Amino acid sequence: MPELSIQNIERISRDIKRQEIIFSHLADDLIDHICCDVEYEMENGLTFYEAYKRVKQKFGKRRFKEIQEETLYAIDKKYRCMKNTMKISAVAGTILFGFAATFKIQHWPGAGIMLTLGALILAFVFMPSALGVLWKETHSRKKLFLFISAFLSAGFFIAGILFKIQHWNGAGVILILAGISVVLLLIPALLSAGLQDPESKPERPVYILGAIGLMVFFTGFLFKIMHWPGAGLLLIGLLLIFLVVLPWYTWLKWKDEKYIRPEFIFLIAGSISIILPSALLNLNLQRSFDNGFYNNLEEQQALFNCFYQNKSAFIASCHDSSSYTLMQQLDSRTGDLLKVITSIEEKMVGESEGEPGNPVENPTQMRQSASGPEIEFSLLSNPFLTTPVHDFLVTGTDSRKELETAMTEYRKYLSSIINSDAYEKLDRILDPSTYLAVPASPEKRTSMVSGLHSLAVMKNGLLTAEQYALRQLIGNK
Repeated sequence: MPELSIQNIERISRDIKRQEIIFSHLADDLIDHICCDVEYEMENGLTFYEAYKRVKQKFGKRRFKEIQEETLYAIDKKYRCMKNTMKISAVAGTILFGFAATFKIQHWPGAGIMLTLGALILAFVFMPSALGVLWKETHSRKKLFLFISAFLSAGFFIAGILFKIQHWNGAGVILILAGISVVLLLIPALLSAGLQDPESKPERPVYILGAIGLMVFFTGFLFKIMHWPGAGLLLIGLLLIFLVVLPWYTWLKWKDEKYIRPEFIFLIAGSISIILPSALLNLNLQRSFDNGFYNNLEEQQALFNCFYQNKSAFIASCHDSSSYTLMQQLDSRTGDLLKVITSIEEKMVGESEGEPGNPVENPTQMRQSASGPEIEFSLLSNPFLTTPVHDFLVTGTDSRKELETAMTEYRKYLSSIINSDAYEKLDRILDPSTYLAVPASPEKRTSMVSGLHSLAVMKNGLLTAEQYALRQLIGNK
């Protein structure tokens, strides 16, 4: 029967020790068992390396750890309690989170309580017990930093999501801490653990690229949640991970395998679990972010229509009044000023929908209604573009000068037809700077939807002033 050399036995011993077997007698038993299996395989004419590779494939990477975990579970009562606590709390916390998500979507009562309770169980029961189990199984000071950074990141992330959903103060700060923990602590710790493995030399470039991709991805993820500029990093990180790192790692790891390994299936499933939530979150957050602006704009537009109809009905009801002709003149002047404001809106939309230097004429996003041209906000392609505001609303631009001139003339006319006491109440409402406090600094530009909102509020202020002036003209003070 072939016998192993001292160098062969030392090689097997080093590999067993790298499996973090903390019981010396268990490590000795495993070394003896592996040596016997290798010698048995060598009887079939295999070299040591061929026989050892076959034995390792037979056991798998996790089997030695599983043997130690089973031994610990059998002889250590504290470890058994911690592991049971870890399992129960993980299941309970996850179930509560799942039900909370369902109740939240359906707007049923109790979602907040379940979400809070699930977060508390995961943060203060599951994670401490899991940390204790990992420490008990490894006693590895090298991995202690990895374990702590992982649980810090998870704790901050769970707390941040809880605070964000419940609209509690401090959600932004906690999410920022979660992002910092992941990017600056967890990912470097994972990379360090991968680079320290002597058997991972061919995979080290992949690990480095993967760490960079994850850092970029989580940074973009944080920027997306916080609505900061630069969330496009999310896409760059995903492209790097799934177009470069994943194919490269798969080729290095399983190029010689004839069959699909469970690890490959788990890798693909894990990748999908990252891509789908990221894509859905991206779409959901963007849609929610856009809708928040659109709702405000649509409300202002609905208010304008209401003011316009009431004003028209009021003028029609005063047909027999001696001030009717003057009221019509005022309404005509107001209409001319509204046309100036609407023309600026149309220019802004046309510039946002066209190419740089080539704005769209008569953009389809503008439609005619009974009260005048309106904007279909949901059809805007670039609602958060900043150049339209910078080109048309900033002090000193031609459109802003035209608006200020038209408003000055309107104010002069209004002051000439109503008494001074009544006009003083309207003077501030008719000041363009009240609505368009737009900074001229290129570092602090305003998005188009914000500029459109300011113009919408200005139009409603104008109709409010007109309605007040009309009532002054017929003596209804």
